[in-house]
Amino acid sequence: MTTLKTTKPFSMIREFHLADWFTLGNAICGTGALFSTMTYLETSDVRHVYFACGLVIAALIFDVFDGRIARWRQKSSAMGRELDSLADVISFGVAPAIIGYGCGMQGFYDRIVLACFVACGVSRLARYNVTAEELSEGGDKVKYFEGTPIPTSVVLVCLLTFAAYLGAVRESLWFGEMTLGGFKFHPLVLLFAVSGSLMISRIRIPKF
Repeated sequence: MTTLKTTKPFSMIREFHLADWFTLGNAICGTGALFSTMTYLETSDVRHVYFACGLVIAALIFDVFDGRIARWRQKSSAMGRELDSLADVISFGVAPAIIGYGCGMQGFYDRIVLACFVACGVSRLARYNVTAEELSEGGDKVKYFEGTPIPTSVVLVCLLTFAAYLGAVRESLWFGEMTLGGFKFHPLVLLFAVSGSLMISRIRIPKF
């Protein structure tokens, strides 16, 4: 007769290191940014754009501290690295893309570019995870990044915050709107295309 192995509730959570809790804070902030953007789409209250962008910046703070804490406590794990990547996809990939959509980049071509931006971020993180050991050259720390790190999307978020402050969102979006082949396109979305392309490039950026 087969017996089922029972586990104590929350046993996995008890295995988390301090740095992992900061990583979860990163993910929670990114998720909150999504909720705030959806609220903006529903209410048109620009304050929710500020909330969304502020939460992405808060996610960046959590992201910086989780790495520092892991090095300080000398406790890192493969699980922590994967957790960090998943949180980064939410906060610095999906959240900026959705904020861009909420601010007015809602045309057919805009959606393609925003989706490709997220795909580039996911690919960048996957490449980093599989090459981290090689890039560390046998040490404990990666010496450089290949491609811009996904948190650099915070630059786009700050730009959208400024645009929202000036009222340059939706129909007033900078550089206006074009129609190509019967579908709408906002040239400002090309900044997301540039950011995504830099993420998957082979440019070497020293890690400090």
